[in-house]
Amino acid sequence: MNPAHDMALMTEYNAASRKDADVMRFCRRSLLPVTISLLMLAGCRESSDVTIRIQLPPSTPIGDTITVAGNHEDLGTWDPSIIRLTRTQAMTAERSFRMPKGLRMEFKATRGSWETEAIFERDGHPPQNTTLMVEGDTTITLAPVGWKDSMPKPSSTLTGSADIHPDLAGKGLRYRRNVIVRLPPSYRSHPDRRYPVLYLHDGQNCFDRSTASFGAEWTVDETMDSLASIGVIEEMILVAMNNTSDRIDEYSDTPLGRSYASFVVVTVKPMVDSLYRTKPQPEHTAVMGSSMGGLISFLFTWWHPEVFGKAACLSSVFDRRRTDVLPLVERTPAQPFQRKIYMDCGGAPGEISLKPGMDEMVEALGKRGMREGQDFAWFFDPAAEHNERAWAQRLWRPMTFLFARPELSTTK
Repeated sequence: MNPAHDMALMTEYNAASRKDADVMRFCRRSLLPVTISLLMLAGCRESSDVTIRIQLPPSTPIGDTITVAGNHEDLGTWDPSIIRLTRTQAMTAERSFRMPKGLRMEFKATRGSWETEAIFERDGHPPQNTTLMVEGDTTITLAPVGWKDSMPKPSSTLTGSADIHPDLAGKGLRYRRNVIVRLPPSYRSHPDRRYPVLYLHDGQNCFDRSTASFGAEWTVDETMDSLASIGVIEEMILVAMNNTSDRIDEYSDTPLGRSYASFVVVTVKPMVDSLYRTKPQPEHTAVMGSSMGGLISFLFTWWHPEVFGKAACLSSVFDRRRTDVLPLVERTPAQPFQRKIYMDCGGAPGEISLKPGMDEMVEALGKRGMREGQDFAWFFDPAAEHNERAWAQRLWRPMTFLFARPELSTTK
């Protein structure tokens, strides 16, 4: 972004409309070189025209399709292969969308896949989503410096010893995926010791910034090592399972979600237990994820309590309009449970909508006989956003709740 140009735009839009200036302030905080030109129409309308325009970098292959993927069905519901832009000039592509007013619109630009998404920083790291509150007719112009497949590969930030098990297939799943097993620091030097295991969804984002989908990782490896080194938690084996383009369905209560759970239970966990010195019992086996990954983590413990005794559900989607998980819990008879559940969410735009679902889940678990502070815990951070950086900052909370050293745990 050109700071002088941004300031001129800010001054102009402040004079024209406070709402327009709020949008500009939001975009200035973004890392993306986004220029937003707002043409607010008089009168009250239920929807607005949003035009996305991409100024193509010189590295764009001639003839390649330019697409966008975002958080609305008209944006392909995050499928990068569906929504195509039209080439208006040799190095420009655009498309207009009719979007509901009040929608928090999020999207990314690609050449048809996540391996070819638009990059805005010279270091090659993928950006956060472009975000806009739809309040009037709007044109968004993006100027990427390149595409992911043509940028220098960022250096790896994975620490310690890890094994990659490539291209694992599961019955009923459309895509194979890599599974990364990261071993605790003492694993090699203590050959008689066994370890609890934490299974992680969205494996690309767990350890390594060079593979992270949005340029930021969870730092699960560093956080675990730090907490274990000061004696707060047990060391554990970390098993990160990469997502696929079927992520939304695989992380939901759908046939694909059931198949994904069976894949972990039937294929991944037996492999890990056979190759590594694990504590295989459910009380030593946890699963963790964020957003839809938080939902499927919760469902793992409900579908397979004989396998997964613990779950960390960060920024989880428990909303009744999007999932039947609350009715599932409410139908379960009240009884003593051998589970530990951690839940949280934040209060920033795009995240605060998750809190009502979490509040309902807290109430439902209590009515089923689970004890707050022992069987389940929850946390609300008013300032937290819906992204990997926010989850990394509070990762110590679920880890200390689920994996506190036995002598420090309050759970009997």
